[in-house]
Amino acid sequence: MNYTLNQLQIFLKIVQTQSVTKASEELHLTQPAVSIQLKNFQDQFEIPLTEVVGRKIFITDFGREIAEAAENIINQVYAINYKTLSYKGLLTGKLRLSVVSTGKYVMPYFLSDFMKQHTGVELLMDVTNKNKVVESLENNEVDFTLVSILPSKLNVHQLDLLQNKLYLVGNTDTKFPQEPATIDIFKELPLIFREKGSGTRQTMESFIEQNSISVLKKMELTTNEAVKQAVLAGLGYSIMPLIGIKSELQNNELQIIPVKGLPIKTTWSLIWLKGKNHSPVCLAFLEYLNKEKEAIVQSKFRWSEEF
Repeated sequence: MNYTLNQLQIFLKIVQTQSVTKASEELHLTQPAVSIQLKNFQDQFEIPLTEVVGRKIFITDFGREIAEAAENIINQVYAINYKTLSYKGLLTGKLRLSVVSTGKYVMPYFLSDFMKQHTGVELLMDVTNKNKVVESLENNEVDFTLVSILPSKLNVHQLDLLQNKLYLVGNTDTKFPQEPATIDIFKELPLIFREKGSGTRQTMESFIEQNSISVLKKMELTTNEAVKQAVLAGLGYSIMPLIGIKSELQNNELQIIPVKGLPIKTTWSLIWLKGKNHSPVCLAFLEYLNKEKEAIVQSKFRWSEEF
């Protein structure tokens, strides 16, 4: 057999995602390239690894056994790489993060220089909604999570990184007065919500409940990006984190609608379980953040102070 490490990695990702399309996205490869490598890998076995029913791919029992073996091989390769780097005195290991979806506009800036300084560190970052982020932390599947609302039922340590501000946002088709409107404006505007389990949804609903606001709910969408595109298209309005609409504001595609009581202010915090035994990589990352976070905020997020 002449299968390659690349084929093992691709097949394992297909098994994990249950999709050639999703595997290609996560591996940053084209879908045809992934399909070709899957075929080349399959050609080396007489027993099917996958089967396609309709347009959905399923992994056979044999395929799952091969995937388990592939994962073991890949882990051993990583171990060899880590040991080689460690022997040379370099920091090595994995840094596992789970980040709420809007946090994708925040966390990379706090990671970039650290990853450049420590080339032996492998970053594994999952971007999902708040419920899943908290679940991954509770199950000890990750080292840290980034949230804007602290989980109420977990004992955690936190490191505050950046203020989070949420405004009422719409496209620029309609002009609004510069003077802040009262909360009665929500009776007139169709609102677009994030899905249940989203931190932004939770913050938005808390504001509505605290102010006894009667709202016209227009639709519910599963990502901040989807909400933004719907607002841009004129389908409605939403209370959105400032951090995710920088370009649209600068390009005059979106506008902040002044409303008394807004913005809502929360804090982007990196959290971890109390009692967590951190790896050397995690300890080094915390040390880096404590030392550099203020400089990162000033360098990368000073623009947000204008709003």
